[in-house]
Amino acid sequence: MDRRRRRTSRGADVTELDLLTITGLEVFAHHGVFDFERENGQRFVIDVELALDTAGAASGDDLAQTVHYGELSVEIAEAVSADPVDLIETLAERVAGVVLAHPPVERVRVVVHKPDAPITVPFSDVSITITRRRARPGATT
Repeated sequence: MDRRRRRTSRGADVTELDLLTITGLEVFAHHGVFDFERENGQRFVIDVELALDTAGAASGDDLAQTVHYGELSVEIAEAVSADPVDLIETLAERVAGVVLAHPPVERVRVVVHKPDAPITVPFSDVSITITRRRARPGATT
């Protein structure tokens, strides 16, 4: 359960998970439905919001008890630039899987932006937002 009561090193009572956010991660990749998208490639922009308990990391000033956002950013960029897919929805699922592979992360919100999507009318952005939770042992869907 995401809402659990805990105390920080200073005795503060906390009932919510903490949020670590990476925004605007730019990756050039070859995703898309059209052949020219796969041939030429284009820019994708990724935002992730990780829900995790950082109290232990904060109280001990211990990177091992949290997620190294620098390393995670590289992992996300590698996943986005890997094997081409048609849909940004598929890409978002791939990114969520990368993030949830880190045990401290309980939940992730992923936004995949495709700012240069092949749309024939003026637009600012196209994006998909998904939220995924870590599977609980014994949980039923």
